[in-house]
Amino acid sequence: MSENTSTTGSVDALDYRGYLFEPFGPIGIISHTSNEAFVKQVNDVLYSKRLIKYQNNYSPYVNSAGYLRRDFTISANITRFATGEGKVTLNQTVRGHDIYIISDVLSHDETFSLSGQPHFKSPDDHFRDLLRIIMAVSGKAKRINVIMPFLYEGRQDHCITRESLDCAQMLKDLYNLGVSNLIVFDPHDPRIINAVPLMGIEMPKCAYKIISTLISKNPGLHIDKDNMMIISPDEMAVSRAIFYSSMLGLHLGLFYRDRDYTRMDDEGNYLIKSFQFLGNDPKGKDVLIVDDMINSGNTMLRTAQYMRDRGAGNVFCAASFGLFTEGLEPFNEAYEKGLIKQVLCTNLTYRPQKLLEAPWYVDVNMTPFVARIIDALNVDESIGKLISPIDKFDSLLGQVRLEELLEN
Repeated sequence: MSENTSTTGSVDALDYRGYLFEPFGPIGIISHTSNEAFVKQVNDVLYSKRLIKYQNNYSPYVNSAGYLRRDFTISANITRFATGEGKVTLNQTVRGHDIYIISDVLSHDETFSLSGQPHFKSPDDHFRDLLRIIMAVSGKAKRINVIMPFLYEGRQDHCITRESLDCAQMLKDLYNLGVSNLIVFDPHDPRIINAVPLMGIEMPKCAYKIISTLISKNPGLHIDKDNMMIISPDEMAVSRAIFYSSMLGLHLGLFYRDRDYTRMDDEGNYLIKSFQFLGNDPKGKDVLIVDDMINSGNTMLRTAQYMRDRGAGNVFCAASFGLFTEGLEPFNEAYEKGLIKQVLCTNLTYRPQKLLEAPWYVDVNMTPFVARIIDALNVDESIGKLISPIDKFDSLLGQVRLEELLEN
C-alpha cells in the first residue's frame, strides 16, 4: 500500500466485545499556524502507530477507508487584514472527515500587522481563529473535535462579584458551533463541565508522563514515604497533589493562604496575610511540588524556599503548563542557589528556545499521548485508562521497586 492511500475493506468487523467497531471517518488534523510543529509530531506518531497495526493486522478495522494515511493534516490558512480582522481558508476537502483541531491558545511567538504596527497574538486572538476554523469545516466534516490542552479562560470559571463568566461562554460557543468532543488537559477546575452537560469533555491527566519522565531523568530516585513527599503549593492544587500522593504512595504536605477578607488586590482577589504549612517534616526528604501551571512562578519558588529552609533534599517542581510570564531569571537564580533541581512541564503549549535550553528545565513529551487519544476517539474506543492511567502507575512503580531490590 502506498503512503498516501488506504485500502478499503469490510466495515462489518466486530471488536472483542461484539460491537460494531470502525473509524468514525478519515482523520483530519488541523492546527493553528502557531503549533504546526507539535501537530506534525502528533501526525508522525499516529501514522507510526497505525502502520504497525496495519502491517500486523492487529485490529479488525485497519482496512477501513482512510484508516491509514501518511499525512492526516489538513492545510488551512489564517489571513489577517490590516484592521486586525481575519478569516480562515481550507486548502483541502474535509467532507466526511473526523476532524481534530489542535489549538494552543497560549502561543505568543507570532505577530500580525495591525494598522501598520506589529501585534502579538493573544489568547483572545487564538480563540477567535479557532472559531473561524470550526466555522470553515462545519457542514462538511462528519464530526468536529477540539483538542485545547490549556483551557482558554479556564481560570475565569466562577464569579465572586459582578464578573464575566468567560469559560462558560467559551464552552457554549464551541457547543453551539457543533463541537462533539473537547479534550483539555488538567483544567484548573474540572467542574467547568457543568456549563455544557451535553458536550463530550474529556480531561486527561499529565501525571503519569510527568512521573515517568522524572524517574527516567533521575536514576536512583527513591519514591517511598521515607525518602520523598508531595507538596501542594496552595489549597487550589490540593486535589491534584492528592492524586499524585495516592498514585505514588507518598505523604502529602499542603500550603494554604490565610486571607484578609476585608481587602482586595487589583485583580479582585482577597489579600493574603500569610501562608501556613500542614504536613510532615520534610527534613532529609526529596519533595515534588505539583500544580496545574507555573504562571509567574512566585508560588513555586516560595514553596521551594520553605522546603529547603526546613532541610528538604532535592526540590522538583512539576506542572502541566509552564508559562513563566515573568521570565526565566527567577528560576535561573533559584537553580544557581540550589533551591530547585528540576522543573518539569509538558510540550502541550509553546515553549521558547531559552526555556528548552535552561539547565533546570525538563520537557515532558506528550505527543504520543495526544496521538493515542486521537486514535482511540476515531474508533470510539474507551479512553478511561488513558485519562486516569492507574494500571500504568502500578507497573511503573513496580519496575522502580524491582530495580531497587536488584541494586541492593
